[in-house]
Amino acid sequence: MSTGRTTPIHFPHLQSFVRSKTSSQLVITSLPPVIKSCNIRAAAKQSAGLISSLQTAVNVKYFGKHGGKYVPETLISCLSELEARVNSISNDAKFQKELGDTLRDYVGRETPLYFAERLTEHYKNADGEGPLIYLKREDLNHGGSHKINNAIGQAMIAREMGRRRVVAATGAGQHGVATAAACARLSLQCVVYMGTHDMKRQPSNVLHMKLLGAEVKAIEGSFKDASSEAIRDWVGNLETTFYLSGTVVGPHPCPAMVRNFQSVIGKETRRQALEKWGGKPDVLVACVGGGSNAMGLFHEFVGDEEVRLIGVEAGGLGLDSGRHSATLAMGDVGVYQGTMSYLLHDDEGQILNPHSIGVGLEYPGVGPELSFLKDSGRAEFYSVTDQEALEAYRRLSLLEGIIPALEASHALAYLDILCPTLTHGSKVVVNCSGRGEKDAITFIKYASHDQSI
Repeated sequence: MSTGRTTPIHFPHLQSFVRSKTSSQLVITSLPPVIKSCNIRAAAKQSAGLISSLQTAVNVKYFGKHGGKYVPETLISCLSELEARVNSISNDAKFQKELGDTLRDYVGRETPLYFAERLTEHYKNADGEGPLIYLKREDLNHGGSHKINNAIGQAMIAREMGRRRVVAATGAGQHGVATAAACARLSLQCVVYMGTHDMKRQPSNVLHMKLLGAEVKAIEGSFKDASSEAIRDWVGNLETTFYLSGTVVGPHPCPAMVRNFQSVIGKETRRQALEKWGGKPDVLVACVGGGSNAMGLFHEFVGDEEVRLIGVEAGGLGLDSGRHSATLAMGDVGVYQGTMSYLLHDDEGQILNPHSIGVGLEYPGVGPELSFLKDSGRAEFYSVTDQEALEAYRRLSLLEGIIPALEASHALAYLDILCPTLTHGSKVVVNCSGRGEKDAITFIKYASHDQSI
């Protein structure tokens, strides 16, 4: 793809930026003076020192050239207030105690690091050798996924900021269910935007959100359309409304804030690994859509260079088909919904409609920190197809009695490629980020037409 074309900013009231063909300067058009331009070279510090700095607080605005705050001036003060509040809670003993108690008693943490004995046997070679496979059981959280870790934390921040109305957007419905549950517990009004395409694919989660008291607003299209509408709602009601971001995207401080709430996954994994085998995992594997479950697992280990970090994107019908959600494999850098990162867009700069059998992976962008981890080479990224994810969904169900979400099934599917390359006894941790009862109808539909599944 050409780097000299115009790419849209796809955030309410924002239009476009142009990358100069003769310099690294970004010239942003139709924006307030406060963010009229920025210099890529100044932001792009891809070094070991920067990787180390990513281990720290939410005040990291850029990850290499990725990240930032590409928003209209009217949002600057609101986001600055949010940043100040997020930074303050790290030293707020009362907030941290309530959060810890809630994660334990309401969410059900800590989640097990489960040795998948039969799955391990499945991947042994003819000599009976192979890696040891463990699952981080985020599917056992209240609500059925990792999303509740972040939803609870942000809902508490909304309450502290005096915002009694919360808006969110959801694709597979897991973030919507988590947000609705958190709002119900904290007595907050909850509005969830969801694309009509996704509502047809995930009817059970629509019902769950409504049972939890959320108003579910149907938006024509898919998650990217619902996300844009939720942001418009927030922009129009800043004094009363809190936008509860579900993944590690959006303008600063949203990516780091979500990552910090999800980092409990990796922190528990480190402690549990030490207890179980006296060391660290050799390989961490997670599916990647926007990136919250991947960053939740990876963040704790970014500084441990001997631990491989592997993200698995949705290859859909194949990377050459144009029907996929493999943003890191096939995308280019641009600005979308307030942040710079890799995007799926065409030669005219228009955002493409992503595709995946796992609804929660259908997002045309990816988090800025994951984009940096790709550029720096710290993490590896691959993709698997819909077919491979469906096979992994069935495999784990039959071998371990655990029904994984189709999103997490992408990470599990990559074991087919990964395991034969690993030394005997290597410790592999796969983030089982959600449970898959919500996907049973989808699986049955596809299995009835494909006897190989």
